[in-house]
Amino acid sequence: MMTFADKAIAYYNSLAAPANLPPDIGVINPYQRPDVKGIVSDFYTRFFSDNSPRVFVLGINPGRFGAGVTGISFTTPQNLRRYCAIDNDLRDTPELSSRFIYKVVDAFGGAKAFYSQFFLTSLFPLALTKAGKNYNFYDDRATTEALWPAINQTVQTQLIFGYNRHVAVCLGRKNETYLRRLNDQQGFFDRIVTLDHPRYILQYKSKSMPMYLEQYITTLHECIEGQ
Repeated sequence: MMTFADKAIAYYNSLAAPANLPPDIGVINPYQRPDVKGIVSDFYTRFFSDNSPRVFVLGINPGRFGAGVTGISFTTPQNLRRYCAIDNDLRDTPELSSRFIYKVVDAFGGAKAFYSQFFLTSLFPLALTKAGKNYNFYDDRATTEALWPAINQTVQTQLIFGYNRHVAVCLGRKNETYLRRLNDQQGFFDRIVTLDHPRYILQYKSKSMPMYLEQYITTLHECIEGQ
């Protein structure tokens, strides 16, 4: 039987950039690079070599300094080394979301404890850019409509890895609109709980970070205890 890791590795190795995006929207697909293929294999083999269902934690789409570099959601090269014990030769990158997420991972008990319960992913799996800066799939209607079938396919395919259908965690209040729309159409999850996006917290609410960290940890424990 294929494990969660086997399915995830095969999925990421097969990812291709969509061809139907507006001309000013760029896509970063790191998964064709040999070093990223190795990181993806190491990461999923280390933390997901089983068939236990995970609670899905869904962001928007990757940033160019996180999964756009490493291939691992919300994970910079330095956090891959520091928290996941996966060595790599990639240059350190600034990524606010990764800084907060790994405070959550650490507070939850470390990467092994966290990833045994949760799968960090996004509604769309590849980083988007416009004029060289991060871009969200929902930032303009044409991009949203172009990617909506791919978003549907992304979530549908990733659920096959092994998921807890009782609850999903949505990162970002605006992202919630789109995840709920998708869930209304497809019925993937019984319940969706939403947390403020890590980037929003560090960019606008950094003085309240301990409160948000506690909120994350409480919510995550409620998700797994309510199974």
